[in-house]
Amino acid sequence: MSRLDPDRLFPAHDKGRGLARELYASIKDLPLLSPHGHTDPRWFAENEPFPDPAQLFIVPDHYVFRMLYSQGIPLEDLGIPRVDGKPVETDSRAIWRRFAENYHLFLGTPSRMWLDQAFSDVFGWEGPINGETADASYDHIAAKLEQPKYRPRALFERFNIECLATTEGALDDLRWHKELRQSGWPGQVITTYRPDTVIDPETPDFAANIEKLGELASENTFSFDGYLRAHRNRRAYFQTFGATATDHGHLTARTQDLSREDAARLYQKALKGGCSAEEADAFRGHMLTEMARMSLDDGMTMQIHAGSNRNHNEKVYQAFGRDKGFDIPGPTNYVDALKPLLSAVGNERDLTIILFTLDETVYGRELAPLAGAYPALKLGPAWWFFDSADGMRRYREMTTETAGFYNTVGFNDDTRAFCSIPARHDVARRVDSAYLAELVTSGRLDEEDAFEVIQDLSYRLAKKAYKL
Repeated sequence: MSRLDPDRLFPAHDKGRGLARELYASIKDLPLLSPHGHTDPRWFAENEPFPDPAQLFIVPDHYVFRMLYSQGIPLEDLGIPRVDGKPVETDSRAIWRRFAENYHLFLGTPSRMWLDQAFSDVFGWEGPINGETADASYDHIAAKLEQPKYRPRALFERFNIECLATTEGALDDLRWHKELRQSGWPGQVITTYRPDTVIDPETPDFAANIEKLGELASENTFSFDGYLRAHRNRRAYFQTFGATATDHGHLTARTQDLSREDAARLYQKALKGGCSAEEADAFRGHMLTEMARMSLDDGMTMQIHAGSNRNHNEKVYQAFGRDKGFDIPGPTNYVDALKPLLSAVGNERDLTIILFTLDETVYGRELAPLAGAYPALKLGPAWWFFDSADGMRRYREMTTETAGFYNTVGFNDDTRAFCSIPARHDVARRVDSAYLAELVTSGRLDEEDAFEVIQDLSYRLAKKAYKL
């Protein structure tokens, strides 16, 4: 018998709980759309068994190892590879034991809810996870992973995923997407164009990256015009592998709309490594506006993930590399920062710009009013640090009155942790069912409308926003 409460996240009072159950029942089996995430396309191209429980649940998941590190457990002991190649733990059973012995650290966190659901629903483990059950739980999951129905493609189909988008950099050769296409498997796994390393002048080896961009696109990227053409060429190439969206991860939401001469001048300084911090930020901001204009031309949805102070822990970043140094939210000014971009293209009805933030304090003050006014702007779902039941609830409370439901884009899971995808969507669907039930029982929404809205929030809005 499952240890998961079937009414988790629903209202406590009988009337609201009953309606939430009905709303949830109407959408719980809808296909999953995962239009933005970071799973590895190689998994689906090769369709090899996942190595073992530790390599599936612990090593790739920064939600997991971040919490353990915060309690003094070295990343080396969790098998996280070092950039210098120095030894780290390679015994996956030992890694799992450390995780199991400290599983209580995740109590009350969204990670605990996702992990519990994955262990129970995906792998059929109904016991506790702790030091005493470490070996038994490891053996149970490892035995499942040896079965054909636990290979990546089989799980993709079992999870009822209609479409899953990975995210690749502008310089990626997309080899795994090529192999996947050639395999004949019908699962829809598409790519997303992420050009940060050839847009940010403060990226290490920026000039070398630009040279490679030119080679891949067969353009002379030593000129600004050639550089822009190279982006258009690469975007088109990504579209041949299903890309419907671009993704941009910037520290700030700053945008600029520079003259062509000023932009070209900054670009030349960037190639020579001569940009000041202010000039580099201005160039990044201008390129967001250029990317938006390109989206008007090629129809790709644009995603901006702003406000993440990436790799804040310098020591960890130096030892373990990108995506390991811990992101920290920062305050972000969106009204002023987005004005140049919105002045340039914000009134375009055929453009979709989806904005994500780690600064949830601005939803009611800035983001919902902006999305409730500019046709091009939509609000992404609650993201990293508040992609939790409470965070999702706050998101709806802070945005609905000003932006409504239809200036948002449903849900996407934004994860590397493949087996958590059904759980993450399930949490979002439960939270939205509960929120709509509360609106109905308090007289703010008709019940008939609630059943339409929950379909949109769970499926239709994401399909429309990402043109899937």
